[in-house]
Amino acid sequence: MKDASNLPKCDILITEANYGDPSDPFCHFEDDLESFEDVLFSEERVAFGAYSFGKAQRAVQLIRQMGYADAISMESTSLELTRSLMPEAGELVGIEMSKKVTIVPPNHLGKLPSSISKYVLSARQDHPFPSVCISDHLDAHGLVNMVEQIDPEAVVVYHPTGHRPSRFASHLCSLGFEAISTENVPNVLSHEFF
Repeated sequence: MKDASNLPKCDILITEANYGDPSDPFCHFEDDLESFEDVLFSEERVAFGAYSFGKAQRAVQLIRQMGYADAISMESTSLELTRSLMPEAGELVGIEMSKKVTIVPPNHLGKLPSSISKYVLSARQDHPFPSVCISDHLDAHGLVNMVEQIDPEAVVVYHPTGHRPSRFASHLCSLGFEAISTENVPNVLSHEFF
C-alpha cells in the first residue's frame, strides 16, 4: 500500500507492515524524487533495480512524469507487464536493446555491464548497489495515518516475517485500536477478538 487516501471505511482492515515498526528509524522515510531525477538526467547510462510487478511500472510512470521521453529498456517480464498495464508508457524496448535508461529486477543489476551506473529503487539500504528511496509501501507514520483515516473496528497485520507485524499491532493497540498480527491469531482463537 502506497496511497491509502481512497480506501473505503471498513469494519476489519487487513494490512501489511513492511515498515510498521515505529521505533525503527529505517521505517520512517519519504520518497527521494529529487535524487531519482538527478540520476535519471545525469550524463551516464543508468540502470534502476525495480521489482517486475508494481515497482517497475511506478518507475516508468515517474520517469515519464519527469519528462524523459526516450526509450526505456527493460528485462522481459517487466517489459511485458508494463506494456500490459500501462498502454501509455511510451517507447519500451527489451534489455538487448540497451538504452540510456534501463529497468531490471534488483538481482539482475550485477549482470549488467560495469559501464552502467546502477541503483536500487527501495527504502531499504541493504543492497549491494546504492539505493534511491522510492518505495511502494507506506512508512510507519503513513500506516498509522491509514488506520486512523479508516478507523476500523479491528486491524489484522500480516507480512513480513519477523517482528514488524507484531510491533505495528502493538503500537496500534497503544493508540486505542483493536489490532493483532497474524502470528498471534492462534493464541486468541479461543477468545473473542472481533
